[in-house]
Amino acid sequence: MKLEEIKKDFPILENDIAYLDSGATTQKPTKVIDAIEEFYTKYNANPHRGAYSLSVQATEVYENTRTRISKFINSKHREEIIFTKNATEALNLIAYSYGMDNIKQDDEIVLSIMEHHSNIVPWQKVCKVTNSKLNYMYINDEFEIPDEEIETKITNKTKIVGITHVSNVLGTINNIKKIIKYAHKKGAIVVVDASQSIPHMKIDVQDLDADFLVFSGHKMLAPLGIGVLYGKKEILNKMTPFLMGGDMIEYVYEQETTFAPLPNKFEAGTQNVEGVIGLGAAIDYIENLGYDKIQEIEKEVVSYARQELSKLDYLTLYLTPNEKNHSGVISFNINGVHPHDVASILDSEGVCVRSGNHCAQPLMRFLGIDSTCRASFYFYNAKEDVDRLVNALDKAYNMFKKYII
Repeated sequence: MKLEEIKKDFPILENDIAYLDSGATTQKPTKVIDAIEEFYTKYNANPHRGAYSLSVQATEVYENTRTRISKFINSKHREEIIFTKNATEALNLIAYSYGMDNIKQDDEIVLSIMEHHSNIVPWQKVCKVTNSKLNYMYINDEFEIPDEEIETKITNKTKIVGITHVSNVLGTINNIKKIIKYAHKKGAIVVVDASQSIPHMKIDVQDLDADFLVFSGHKMLAPLGIGVLYGKKEILNKMTPFLMGGDMIEYVYEQETTFAPLPNKFEAGTQNVEGVIGLGAAIDYIENLGYDKIQEIEKEVVSYARQELSKLDYLTLYLTPNEKNHSGVISFNINGVHPHDVASILDSEGVCVRSGNHCAQPLMRFLGIDSTCRASFYFYNAKEDVDRLVNALDKAYNMFKKYII
């Protein structure tokens, strides 16, 4: 499929914009939008709660999507797939249901400095409650985690390692397989945040040997408000639920309750059925296009962006020089100009980028900055989007250059 044909699948891209904020949320193809509309017009009902045909059909579609996702990430058991609101909720579920029960005083939790707040704040809470210690693996001058950091920070005291597969600020692709193997050697379990990686590359949880892995649907063509938690069955079975209520119970008595088996144990209340259906349609779209094609398009566009942005001597770029370890995120600043001002001017030229700290304040402080602009690419972007970005940046710089010291 040619890029021109791909872009036609995304109605919003018919507007005159260069959408470069897919790291925040991707645009939705017609097939995903149609799948949601079909659910509401043809078989809208609450799954697991009715013996009538509409409810049975809704249940089948909901549970078939779970099986679909299990195959998509190659989990050993379909019940290892838990639906959540997003990756943030999934990480909180792990922190509360696993962390609070298994972390003891003087144990250690290790994160990377490039984690999203969602993979920092819950662990801060766990450490405060359990009187355990939170340590960080830091990055080198090439914006990568060196082996020395892995081997000195992950010790016999480490019980949990939280690691992002791809940094949402730097685009750095971390060697999570190496980190998981080393952490397991030290007796720790590993929580992988795949929110920025799974839209762009194939994930195999058995090959990685990840204990937990989370991602959000809206960053991979699916609707907002749907996420996935994968966890090894033997670990999930031992965990207590994070949320209590309907559909996650076996029996409720006046003073006691027994919980349903996996996956229902962790899915309290009416679920985001439309989100699950949309996620299934998004996965179908990704697999029909193929990760090879996605990476082919992205490699060409991102390499071109790296090349053209590096020519702008008024820019500071925050990315690894190693293209093999870099995904589709490029953070930058016009020296002496606030990123919000830059983003506003880019918007006036129809160029959509993110500005701010990107929910990564510890990383920003480590880099000695407050915020950046961030362009994040997906397979529906073309070199023309990069050209529009460069031209808009020239406009912003020319507007501010006389004020820059």
